[in-house]
Amino acid sequence: MACSKLSAMVLSVLVLVVVFAAGPAAEAASAHLHFYMHDITGGPSPTAVRVVNGPRGYFGNTVGTSGSSAMVGRAQGYYMVASVANLELLVTMNVVLTSGPYAGSSVTVVGRDDINAPVRELSVVGGTGQFRMARGYVLWKTVTPEIIDLEIFVNP
Repeated sequence: MACSKLSAMVLSVLVLVVVFAAGPAAEAASAHLHFYMHDITGGPSPTAVRVVNGPRGYFGNTVGTSGSSAMVGRAQGYYMVASVANLELLVTMNVVLTSGPYAGSSVTVVGRDDINAPVRELSVVGGTGQFRMARGYVLWKTVTPEIIDLEIFVNP
């Protein structure tokens, strides 16, 4: 009798594992987003505002490097100097998509930006809309001091 109750319990746990394994996580496809973040703090149309004047250093997103490129979203967040020895930043931002197939969704990015490295990797730690509970990474490359190339690889 006890053996059959234990078997029934083990079977129900296995059924739950199979149901969760075949659920939304198994259906989710990965997404690759590529755009440019214009980080302009001066001039007639700034895209970023310096809040605190630190000892060194200085986010819209477009499909190209030109200022006239089509806008696909906004980077909303902040970064701050996180090291005394090197120019390394702590970045915390939401990439809010305003056009295209993911319009209305956002991706949350957090990580360390060592601006001296040619390519930096930051973490995707969540999101909203089609990217709710997303995980992934961002390849972050400086094109010019005011333009950042972002490649986001995310599992929505």
